Amino acid sequence: MGYKLLKCEKNARRGEFTTVHGTVQTPAFMNVATCGAIKGAVSAYDMMDLRTQVMLCNTYHLHIRPGDENVKELGGLHKFTGWDKPILTDSGGFQVFSLAPLRKIKEEGVYFASHIDGRRIFMGPEESMQIQSNLGSTIAMAFDECVENPAELDYAKLSCERTVRWLIRCKKEMDRLNSLEDTINKDQMLFGINQGCTYEKLRIENMCRITELDLDGYAIGGLAVGEPKEDMYRIISAVEPYIPKNKPRYLMGVGTPGNILESVSRGVDLFDCVMPSRNARHGHLFTMDGIINLNNAKYSHDLSPIDESCDCPTCRRHSRAYLHHLFKAKEMLAMRLCVMHNLYFYNSLMEKIRAALDDGTFEEFKNRYVEQLDTRI
Repeated sequence: MGYKLLKCEKNARRGEFTTVHGTVQTPAFMNVATCGAIKGAVSAYDMMDLRTQVMLCNTYHLHIRPGDENVKELGGLHKFTGWDKPILTDSGGFQVFSLAPLRKIKEEGVYFASHIDGRRIFMGPEESMQIQSNLGSTIAMAFDECVENPAELDYAKLSCERTVRWLIRCKKEMDRLNSLEDTINKDQMLFGINQGCTYEKLRIENMCRITELDLDGYAIGGLAVGEPKEDMYRIISAVEPYIPKNKPRYLMGVGTPGNILESVSRGVDLFDCVMPSRNARHGHLFTMDGIINLNNAKYSHDLSPIDESCDCPTCRRHSRAYLHHLFKAKEMLAMRLCVMHNLYFYNSLMEKIRAALDDGTFEEFKNRYVEQLDTRI
């Protein structure tokens, strides 16, 4: 198991990432099923028809409900959801820092209140690893501290040092858990997370520290949280030379199709974002010509599909006019059909990117679409 680099076009990488639950062709987009399902009534079985390679679930939310111990008793996330391909579980760190209004960060971990019922919860590196082990995911993310941008340099530096200490504890605990007889996935992988806000020196120092642990993969976290996209690209370019070439690189929480193209060109392999499903639930659809808003009256008599070039189940069967009507009538079917289209669009866009890398034409593909795909029509 592991990552195999097949070829490069400048910094852009074409690879294969083999796991115990199957091989992922990279670059790849991971579809976000926070609580074990895509918001918009899309199931794991639907995702198999939408060219999905990896499903992403969230440690914090599944710990709150239905409870990770319940999921373990039911056979783990794969059996629970019906998804038999790779699953990545986010560590819960971002949710702890973004959802919990009252939290106290200490060296041992974070004390916080559940956003559901207010009950007090503690989560540290060991607890995050234990929860993810109970879930039985393919890839577990290390528990880290997420710092808002912009942040003071002194605090960002202290936070980075704490994140490294927590990562060492995550690795030790995962090694222990993977050796236990009743562990669901004894081949669970661990990805470390690079932090350092928008400070290049901090980012590079942090990446050099975490790569010393020889983990299964490395993520760039703490970006796409409100900073200008130019800062995000600058940080990716700064840390890329320090990430091992033989390990997958994951940019967390990104992003628009244009963001993905720019980041692939800078050496990123894996992406995730709620944008395709969230936007779809509000009628904002991605096409190869740009972004359309199906709520607009001009689509009420438009019999064409969302995207003439798309062969997703929605585009094959339904018109813009019908989808426009469903939104106006507040029918749940509107969200389901449009979420299916946007997920399919993202997954097929990654296929196009991989094909361009295979052909040595990625730079041409990027230059043609990087602005167009993010433009609102």
